[in-house]
Amino acid sequence: MRVRAIDHVVLTVRDLENTLSFYERTLGMTRVTFGEGRRALAFGDQKINLHLAGREFEPKARSPQPGSADLCFVTDVPIEEVVAHLGRIGVAIELGPLPKTGARTALRSIYFRDPDGNLIEVANEVGP
Repeated sequence: MRVRAIDHVVLTVRDLENTLSFYERTLGMTRVTFGEGRRALAFGDQKINLHLAGREFEPKARSPQPGSADLCFVTDVPIEEVVAHLGRIGVAIELGPLPKTGARTALRSIYFRDPDGNLIEVANEVGP
């Protein structure tokens, strides 16, 4: 058995609407409604399913908590343009740009927080 890709991840959040708006505004993700009114954010071939804290869907993580995730997203938009975009919309960058190591190649990354305090990394691939 061998895994090929990540289809989706789940974030537990305090406020669905605030989270949906944040990820749309900051990262250009698309709101998705599926199943019986469940909410998610789509991008590329993946999505982030959203669980409202205290009202999570089963099955769920053993201890779902808002603000416990650390996610890295790769973009083709130059990181300087990402920095400028985040500045225009009032999102504070905590760290970067700086060199990091990704799953496939070297990265140039910045870090900021979503409304629940999850650490969000946005990166450009910079090497083979």
